[in-house]
Amino acid sequence: MKFKNLEMNGFKSFSEKTTFLIENGLTGIVGPNGCGKSNIVEALRWCMGENSAKSMRGSGMEDVIFSGTSNKPSKNLAEVSISLS
Repeated sequence: MKFKNLEMNGFKSFSEKTTFLIENGLTGIVGPNGCGKSNIVEALRWCMGENSAKSMRGSGMEDVIFSGTSNKPSKNLAEVSISLS
C-alpha cells in the first residue's frame, strides 16, 4: 500500500483546498517554522483514525478546523482525504 496524494480543506492552517502529490522518491517535508509541516502529518494521522486532540496539539477536536485569521474567515468544517494504491 502506498499513499498517492493527500487532500485537505479547512484543516488547521490549510484554509483552502490543498493537494499534496506523493510521488516515488518523496523522502521529507521541509520548510520554515510555522508553515504547516506538522499539520500535514497530523492530517494523515487524523484521516487514518486519530481521535486524540491532545496528540494533535489541540485541546479539543474542534481545533482541527481552520479558526480564521485577520485576512481569512474561519471555516465550519475540516476535510482530509487520502488516495492509496
